[in-house]
Amino acid sequence: MNHSTLANPSHRRSSLFLFAVIALAFVLYRVAVIARLGLDPYVDEAYYWGWAQALDWGYYSKPPVIAALIAWSGAVFGDNLLALKAPSLILYTGTAFVVREIGRELFDDRVGFWCGLAFLTLPLTATLSLFASTDAPLLFFWAAGMLLMWRALDGGALPYWVGIGVVAGLGLMSKYVMLAFGGSAFLALFVRRGGPNRVLGPTIAVIIALAIFAPNLVWNWEHGFPTFRHTAEITRMGAHKWSPGEFVEFAGAQWLLLGPLLAVCLGWALLRWRDNWADPRFRFLLVFALPLWAVVGLQALAGRANGNWAGPALVAATVLTIAFLARRGRWRLAVVAIALNIVAGSVLYHWPDVVRLAGKELNGRIDPYKRARGWHELAEAVRPRLEAHPDAVLVADERELLAQLVYSLRPSRYARWQPDPHVMDHYGLTVPLTAASGDPVLFVSERAEPAEVIERFADARRLGDVDIAVYPNFHRRASVWLLRGFKGY
Repeated sequence: MNHSTLANPSHRRSSLFLFAVIALAFVLYRVAVIARLGLDPYVDEAYYWGWAQALDWGYYSKPPVIAALIAWSGAVFGDNLLALKAPSLILYTGTAFVVREIGRELFDDRVGFWCGLAFLTLPLTATLSLFASTDAPLLFFWAAGMLLMWRALDGGALPYWVGIGVVAGLGLMSKYVMLAFGGSAFLALFVRRGGPNRVLGPTIAVIIALAIFAPNLVWNWEHGFPTFRHTAEITRMGAHKWSPGEFVEFAGAQWLLLGPLLAVCLGWALLRWRDNWADPRFRFLLVFALPLWAVVGLQALAGRANGNWAGPALVAATVLTIAFLARRGRWRLAVVAIALNIVAGSVLYHWPDVVRLAGKELNGRIDPYKRARGWHELAEAVRPRLEAHPDAVLVADERELLAQLVYSLRPSRYARWQPDPHVMDHYGLTVPLTAASGDPVLFVSERAEPAEVIERFADARRLGDVDIAVYPNFHRRASVWLLRGFKGY
C-alpha cells in the first residue's frame, strides 16, 4: 500500500505550503544572485534569444521549445536579461515540485518533501537555474512523464497515458535526449510484476508524442535534417575510437552534478541493487536512471558526451537516494548531504565575494563566469561604428560573437560569414552572407587581421580595434571593418 495514502491531509497541505515557501525563497535568492553577478548573456543564451525573435518549428541545433519559452518570457517580463533566464528559474523550481510529488506517491509525504528539497538544491539545479538552456524544459517534462507513468502503471487510467504522450512530445520538442524516456518507459512496463497488461494506453501515448513532434521532423526534412546532423557531429558518432578520459570526465560530472555526499549515498544505494530491485518502487526508479547513464556513458567512452546529457537520470537518482536513506533511517545523512549542496551552491553564487574575502583579486583564470563578461562593453564599443553606417549589414565570423552583437545592438540587418558549405550554426543556415545581403558590410572579428575575409571584397577600410580588459589577463578584442563590393566566397 502506498504510504502517502495514510498521511493526514492537513499535514500534507502544511508540508506542501512549507515546500512552496522554501522554493520561492530559492527563486528570489537566485534572482538576486543574477543581479549581483552582473553577467551578460552566457554562451548560448544570446543565440537562443535570436531564435525567439523568429519563432519556427526547429532550429539548427535544437528543437523549438526553448525559443518559444524565451519569447513567452519576454512578452510577460519584458526585454531584459532576467526575462531571458526566467524560464529556467521557473522550470527547475517546477521540476522540484514534481520530484517532490514522485517521492510522495511512491513512498510518503516526508520522503517526498526531502526529495523535492534535494532536487531544488542539487549542483545541477543551482548552476543551470541561472542560465537559459534546453535542459530546463527537458528535465521538467521528464519528471512529469515519470509521475504520470507511475500513475498509469498503478491504475492504468487512459488520461494518464494521454498525459504521457503530451509531455513526451513536448520533451522531444525541447531536446532529443527525451527519446531515452521512451526506452525507460518501455522497460518500466516490463519490470513491474506481471509485465504490461494493456497496449491501448502506451499506443495512444506514442501516437500523441509523435504527433506533437511531427512539425519538427517536417522542419528538419525541409532544411536537410540539420538538427540530426548536428547531434551526430557533437557526439562524434562514427569516430570508432575509445576515449577512457572522456568517460572519466563524464562520470566525474555526474558526481559533481548530484553533489559530493549525495552521490556517495547514491553509490551505496546502487551497491545494494539486489535489495532495491525487489521493491517495485525502486525498480521503477532504477529503469529511469541506469539505462540513460549506460547509453551516455558508452557514448562518452566511444567518442564524446557532456555531463548534462544524462541530466534527466538525476530526477530518478534523487528520489532513489533519499528513499534509500529513509528506508535505512539515515535521515541525518540525507540532511547533511543536502546541506553540503546548499553550501556548495552558495559558494558558487558568491565566488567573487569569496575570492575577495580571501584577499585575492578575481581574474580570468579563477572566474567561472568569465565567458559571460565583457560582451556588453564590446558591443557598446562597436555601436558608434554601426550608428555611423546605419545602412550596413552587421557581419561576424563567429557564432557567439554575432549572437552577442545582435542581442546588444539589435541591428536591422545581420549575416554570418559562411565560406564553408558545411553549415555549423543557425546563422549559417538562415542568414549566410551572400551578394544579395546588401552593401556595405560592417564586419567584426575577434581576429586582428582576417585576411581571407578582407580579400573577398573590392574595398576594405579598417574602422578601428576594440580592446575590453575584463581582467588584466582576460580581454575581449575585436577588429571592425567597413567592407564594400562582396566578390563571393
